[in-house]
Amino acid sequence: MSDALAQEFVAFSVKSGVLRFGEFKTKAGRLSPYFFNAGLFDDGAKLGRLAEFYARRLVASGLPFDMLFGPAYKGITLAAAVSIELARLGHNKPFAYNRKEAKDHGEGGTLVGAPVKGRVLIIDDVISAGTSVRESIAMIQAVGATPCGVTIALDRQEKATDSSGAEQSWSAVQYVQQQIGMPVCAIATLADLLDYLARTQETTLQAHLPAVRAYRARYGV
Repeated sequence: MSDALAQEFVAFSVKSGVLRFGEFKTKAGRLSPYFFNAGLFDDGAKLGRLAEFYARRLVASGLPFDMLFGPAYKGITLAAAVSIELARLGHNKPFAYNRKEAKDHGEGGTLVGAPVKGRVLIIDDVISAGTSVRESIAMIQAVGATPCGVTIALDRQEKATDSSGAEQSWSAVQYVQQQIGMPVCAIATLADLLDYLARTQETTLQAHLPAVRAYRARYGV
């Protein structure tokens, strides 16, 4: 069954130029037929729509949380934008984020924003290796709060690689869910992207379907 919110999000990402097709080298050294660059949600209108998708997915998921935490750097903008949209929908939640470098003057420390306490939801664009998630969990636990989940824009649903580059049987999202024990809430997945390409009437987009299917068959979980 097609997920209407996910389909809407994929269409928006393609239209915004955030989701592109062609040949792109991933961090793992794979040649991917698509590339999702959340850094290109780079104006008020696009960022507002992105926040709307996150907020709608979170509200629909029923995942309980008390505040948002955005890991530096992309997570900072996401946490702020999504907290605004959640408040607009009647769910006013505080947010915080971290600095890459600790500040030794003013309020000091590495955490900025609302006091980090209660059930803390980590927000990011994608989960590539789970490293950022582990770092965020450590920061949240260090101040006595409880990390309760992760929300991302796109789940690539592909096999992770370890530090030596060896291919794993699980994806980075599955690692976070199964090994770390943290629920992950994604706006859309690679399966949703394939569904979109299969349904679109635009022949230029349809043309990329075989390559994305082949990539999923080779690297998918």
